[in-house]
Amino acid sequence: MGTISQDKRKKILIIRFSAIGDVVLTSPILRVLKTSGHEVHYLVKHQFKSAIQNNQYIDKLFTLEEAVLKKRLRFENYGMVIDLQNNLKSLKIRSGLSKDIRIVNKENLKKLVLVRAGLDLLNREHIVDRYFKAIENTGVKNDGKGLDFYLSDDFKIALNKTEYSIEQAYIAWVIGASYPKKTLPSEHIIQTCNVLKIPVMLLGGVQDEKKGADIVSAVIGKNVHNLCGKLSLEESAFMVKKANLVLSNDTGLMHIAAAYQKDIISFWGCTKPSLGMFPYKPGGRSKEMISPSQMAPCSKLGNRCKSDKNGCIQHIRVSDIILEIKKVLPEA
Repeated sequence: MGTISQDKRKKILIIRFSAIGDVVLTSPILRVLKTSGHEVHYLVKHQFKSAIQNNQYIDKLFTLEEAVLKKRLRFENYGMVIDLQNNLKSLKIRSGLSKDIRIVNKENLKKLVLVRAGLDLLNREHIVDRYFKAIENTGVKNDGKGLDFYLSDDFKIALNKTEYSIEQAYIAWVIGASYPKKTLPSEHIIQTCNVLKIPVMLLGGVQDEKKGADIVSAVIGKNVHNLCGKLSLEESAFMVKKANLVLSNDTGLMHIAAAYQKDIISFWGCTKPSLGMFPYKPGGRSKEMISPSQMAPCSKLGNRCKSDKNGCIQHIRVSDIILEIKKVLPEA
């Protein structure tokens, strides 16, 4: 893809406040705009800054909580604003910043039809493709290179945190998610780990630390290591990057794994890939494991279940998980 002429280059602001996965999913837009010759600025919530702050295609990064933010943004004199958040708060911020404002269509009506009636009008269109529709007719197109996630130039991980040599083979298992009904039950993880010969690193936030500890206590042997709550986002991303296989619920580290083109076995309960947030261009042996009891999404966010009070994700069979792992890692 060639660069655009000097007179058509612009200073562009990208707006996406949250969350980790959603921010990572904007990375192809940043890359193609920057490599086309534009100056790229980005606005994000401070708590999700770590998902994008090392991206080499951003010229200037703002956080939503900055003092006199609107005044600072007006001073930049943007040639284009691309609102990939598209909510009331982003509307207030983008207003008056540019004559050329592009807004992502979240397809909320189609999502509602899918959740309520099970009728799929989205046709498996990924959110990344919806993002690119927001900038169609600009001459900038998707380069097909997938997602980006960059570690800081001086990044180092304290290896004593892992309690295991990461130079050897291991599985990274992301056990958390934004809602409990999006998470695979602990018993599924325990039963699977009891069969596996390869070490397993449990990844998640502070809120997943007890769950991880309970899993380690219940697994026979010392093959599982609980890193939940012990690592920064960068360190967790590094563990994902070095893993031989990634197992994950529908959550931010799943998208970071896709950015590293890892083979991913992803688990889908109350959210489904049909909503358009499945791993984008992951490794070629990746597999989406969907609850057999509920094929349509139960809710847009995964906070409600139509078929089971504990979440339909629990109906994914342990035997099937083990089978999919063995397909990718026969030695596991």
